[in-house]
Amino acid sequence: MSKKILFTSFTTWLPHQKSNSSDDLLQEIQIAGEALRARLRYRNSFLRQLPVDIELASKSVIFKIAELQPDIIICCGMAESRSQLTIEAKASAQDDILNTQVNLPLLIAGIDGIEISYDAGKFVCEGLYYSVLKHLQTSPLSTHCIFAHIPILSPDNLTEVKNSFLTVVQRLTFV
Repeated sequence: MSKKILFTSFTTWLPHQKSNSSDDLLQEIQIAGEALRARLRYRNSFLRQLPVDIELASKSVIFKIAELQPDIIICCGMAESRSQLTIEAKASAQDDILNTQVNLPLLIAGIDGIEISYDAGKFVCEGLYYSVLKHLQTSPLSTHCIFAHIPILSPDNLTEVKNSFLTVVQRLTFV
């Protein structure tokens, strides 16, 4: 049986941003369509262009989790200052730190152009990640969750970022 994956992305938040790379990447994945889903053996749902507001974004995602009961949640956000795909190890709110339950070193082993980050950014990305991890702690679901920060996409890096991301997704379906 295929796994159910929930992908999330944000909209832009600054006037100079024409798009959000997290949403651009998810659009690329949606375009890939049926062939990709068959290759990766999952049923996907997308919650794209979340508002850049911790409370509103968190409520939307938690509602969608209750509705879909996904096996895997992959939250995505844009990291303008990063040059490669990063997977966040943890999220915090005040003094409370929550770690993903996914073995990140194993997940990304041997994948080019990706690294583990221990700083989710202290903005809406970290707020959403923390909220989802906190929700999953009290949920009867055995859902795995990661947060991927996507660098600005360009013709030079799109293929590598997309392939690295899809390899992570594929590996998560075997967790």
